[in-house]
Amino acid sequence: MESLNYPDRDYLFIVEHDDGSFALSFNIEDDDILALGEEMNEVRNEAYMNGYNWEAFINYYLAANAPEVCKGMETDSEAGTYVVYYEDGASNCEKVKRLADIIISLVENKEEIFKILREHGDEIEWD
Repeated sequence: MESLNYPDRDYLFIVEHDDGSFALSFNIEDDDILALGEEMNEVRNEAYMNGYNWEAFINYYLAANAPEVCKGMETDSEAGTYVVYYEDGASNCEKVKRLADIIISLVENKEEIFKILREHGDEIEWD
Protein backbone atom coordinates (compact mmCIF):
# COMPACT_ATOMS: atom_id res chain seq x y z
CA MET A 1 0.00 0.00 0.00
CA GLU A 2 1.43 3.35 -1.06
CA SER A 3 0.13 6.77 -0.01
CA LEU A 4 0.41 9.99 -1.96
CA ASN A 5 0.20 13.03 0.27
CA TYR A 6 -0.01 16.63 -0.82
CA PRO A 7 2.33 19.02 1.00
CA ASP A 8 0.46 21.79 2.82
CA ARG A 9 -2.83 20.05 2.09
CA ASP A 10 -3.45 17.79 5.04
CA TYR A 11 -7.08 17.48 3.99
CA LEU A 12 -6.38 15.29 0.95
CA PHE A 13 -4.53 12.07 0.23
CA ILE A 14 -4.54 9.15 -2.19
CA VAL A 15 -3.79 5.56 -1.27
CA GLU A 16 -2.78 2.92 -3.80
CA HIS A 17 -3.73 -0.46 -2.41
CA ASP A 18 -1.75 -3.67 -2.95
CA ASP A 19 -4.38 -4.88 -5.43
CA GLY A 20 -3.77 -1.81 -7.62
CA SER A 21 -6.97 0.02 -6.67
CA PHE A 22 -6.97 3.63 -5.50
CA ALA A 23 -8.75 5.57 -2.78
CA LEU A 24 -8.92 9.33 -2.42
CA SER A 25 -9.86 10.76 0.96
CA PHE A 26 -10.98 14.37 1.36
CA ASN A 27 -11.07 15.21 5.07
CA ILE A 28 -13.82 17.77 5.35
CA GLU A 29 -13.27 18.11 9.10
CA ASP A 30 -9.96 19.89 8.44
CA ASP A 31 -10.23 23.42 9.94
CA ASP A 32 -9.79 25.19 6.59
CA ILE A 33 -12.30 22.94 4.85
CA LEU A 34 -14.81 23.39 7.69
CA ALA A 35 -14.44 27.17 7.32
CA LEU A 36 -14.98 26.90 3.57
CA GLY A 37 -18.06 24.76 4.18
CA GLU A 38 -19.48 27.44 6.48
CA GLU A 39 -18.94 30.07 3.78
CA MET A 40 -20.64 27.80 1.24
CA ASN A 41 -23.61 27.45 3.58
CA GLU A 42 -23.87 31.25 3.78
CA VAL A 43 -24.09 31.42 -0.01
CA ARG A 44 -26.54 28.52 -0.35
CA ASN A 45 -28.64 27.36 2.60
CA GLU A 46 -28.84 23.75 1.36
CA ALA A 47 -25.04 23.59 1.23
CA TYR A 48 -24.37 22.46 4.79
CA MET A 49 -21.17 20.72 3.83
CA ASN A 50 -21.12 17.25 5.31
CA GLY A 51 -19.58 14.40 3.31
CA TYR A 52 -22.80 13.72 1.47
CA ASN A 53 -23.14 17.31 0.29
CA TRP A 54 -19.48 17.46 -0.74
CA GLU A 55 -20.23 14.34 -2.78
CA ALA A 56 -23.28 16.04 -4.34
CA PHE A 57 -21.30 19.19 -5.12
CA ILE A 58 -18.27 17.36 -6.54
CA ASN A 59 -20.47 15.01 -8.58
CA TYR A 60 -22.27 18.00 -10.07
CA TYR A 61 -18.97 19.72 -10.84
CA LEU A 62 -17.46 16.61 -12.44
CA ALA A 63 -20.52 15.90 -14.58
CA ALA A 64 -20.33 19.43 -15.97
CA ASN A 65 -16.54 19.83 -16.24
CA ALA A 66 -14.75 16.47 -16.18
CA PRO A 67 -17.19 13.62 -16.87
CA GLU A 68 -14.35 11.25 -17.76
CA VAL A 69 -13.23 11.33 -14.10
CA CYS A 70 -16.59 9.85 -13.07
CA LYS A 71 -16.16 6.68 -15.13
CA GLY A 72 -15.37 3.82 -12.76
CA MET A 73 -15.62 6.06 -9.69
CA GLU A 74 -17.33 4.78 -6.55
CA THR A 75 -17.96 6.93 -3.49
CA ASP A 76 -18.32 6.16 0.19
CA SER A 77 -19.06 9.44 1.91
CA GLU A 78 -19.78 9.85 5.59
CA ALA A 79 -20.72 12.86 7.66
CA GLY A 80 -17.07 13.88 8.13
CA THR A 81 -15.34 12.69 4.97
CA TYR A 82 -15.66 12.25 1.22
CA VAL A 83 -14.00 9.10 -0.10
CA VAL A 84 -13.66 7.93 -3.70
CA TYR A 85 -12.52 4.53 -4.96
CA TYR A 86 -11.25 3.42 -8.35
CA GLU A 87 -10.37 -0.11 -9.42
CA ASP A 88 -6.83 -0.86 -10.55
CA GLY A 89 -5.50 0.38 -13.87
CA ALA A 90 -3.25 3.09 -15.24
CA SER A 91 -6.20 5.16 -16.47
CA ASN A 92 -7.73 5.09 -12.98
CA CYS A 93 -4.44 6.26 -11.48
CA GLU A 94 -4.66 9.30 -13.74
CA LYS A 95 -8.33 9.83 -12.86
CA VAL A 96 -7.73 9.81 -9.11
CA LYS A 97 -4.86 12.28 -9.50
CA ARG A 98 -7.02 14.49 -11.72
CA LEU A 99 -9.80 14.37 -9.12
CA ALA A 100 -7.33 15.43 -6.44
CA ASP A 101 -6.18 18.33 -8.63
CA ILE A 102 -9.81 19.39 -9.18
CA ILE A 103 -10.59 19.35 -5.45
CA ILE A 104 -7.44 21.33 -4.67
CA SER A 105 -8.27 23.85 -7.39
CA LEU A 106 -11.80 24.32 -6.08
CA VAL A 107 -10.66 24.69 -2.47
CA GLU A 108 -8.00 27.22 -3.47
CA ASN A 109 -10.38 29.14 -5.74
CA LYS A 110 -13.43 29.34 -3.54
CA GLU A 111 -14.97 32.10 -5.66
CA GLU A 112 -15.52 29.43 -8.33
CA ILE A 113 -17.40 27.36 -5.75
CA PHE A 114 -19.52 30.36 -4.74
CA LYS A 115 -20.30 31.12 -8.40
CA ILE A 116 -21.50 27.56 -8.93
CA LEU A 117 -23.62 27.74 -5.78
CA ARG A 118 -25.21 31.03 -6.85
CA GLU A 119 -25.80 30.08 -10.50
CA HIS A 120 -26.45 26.33 -10.30
CA GLY A 121 -27.14 25.49 -6.66
CA ASP A 122 -30.72 24.50 -7.42
CA GLU A 123 -29.43 21.85 -9.89
CA ILE A 124 -27.32 20.07 -7.26
CA GLU A 125 -28.89 17.04 -5.55
CA TRP A 126 -28.23 18.09 -1.94
CA ASP A 127 -28.47 15.64 0.96
